[in-house]
Amino acid sequence: MSGTPVVFIHGLWIHSTAWAPWIELFASEGYEPSAPGWPGDADTVEATRANPEALDGVGILEICHHYADHIESLDAKPIVVGHSFGGLIAQELLANDLAVAAVAIDPAPIKGVKTLPFSQLRSGFPVLGNPANKKRTVSLTAKQFRYSFGNAVSEEESDALHAAWTIPGPGRPLFEDATANFRRNSPAAVDTHAAVRGPLLLISGSEDHTVPKAVTLEVLGMYADNPSSITEYHEFDGRGHSLTIDSGWRSVADVTLEWLASKRLGAAAPANNS
Repeated sequence: MSGTPVVFIHGLWIHSTAWAPWIELFASEGYEPSAPGWPGDADTVEATRANPEALDGVGILEICHHYADHIESLDAKPIVVGHSFGGLIAQELLANDLAVAAVAIDPAPIKGVKTLPFSQLRSGFPVLGNPANKKRTVSLTAKQFRYSFGNAVSEEESDALHAAWTIPGPGRPLFEDATANFRRNSPAAVDTHAAVRGPLLLISGSEDHTVPKAVTLEVLGMYADNPSSITEYHEFDGRGHSLTIDSGWRSVADVTLEWLASKRLGAAAPANNS
């Protein structure tokens, strides 16, 4: 029997190849993992940095459709694991019955979230501070990355992560997310109330500046009135937004694997294609 597919979805400013250790681990556990980039991403960090214009104007809907197309090419309905904006996308795919389960790690806020901590505002300012960024890509400096991603690791490790994995990110998803509560048909909307779906695990780092845990806990509360579907929460004390790519990534991956096993979604479990 072939392994259950797992699709990893990266967030803003991080290239999909940063999932390489996760892919190796999940493959060793018998899963069939993949980590496609966003539409416009090149195959490598260097190539994406060299052609940032390919990501200009890419928004949440385009990203969702891109991953839906990838899922359609798979032999079975996958588990989706997303970080940051990838966590928002993972929830949308799950709510639309395109995945058997989802893990959303430090997920970007969905429509309806009202909590807006200062650290989140500061993290988004490099993009949201200039309206022209809605149609173009923006790169983070090492200092900006340190605040938004690497605040819970050493400066040396933060700078190394910035050098290894950061890519320009399209501004449009941030603007779409920031205005979600003012738009009737926001692409950041997720059906938290009525969708009959597979289980969802929300993960937060207690020191995350980009998506503070208060935001993720509000999202958890939004799912509370959907008793037909499982939603659970796990918090990593002392961890920041870099928790999927820094030296502590394995603890996050292990919790993900343990949770999947607890839901009988092990590597050899048959995926539901209905």
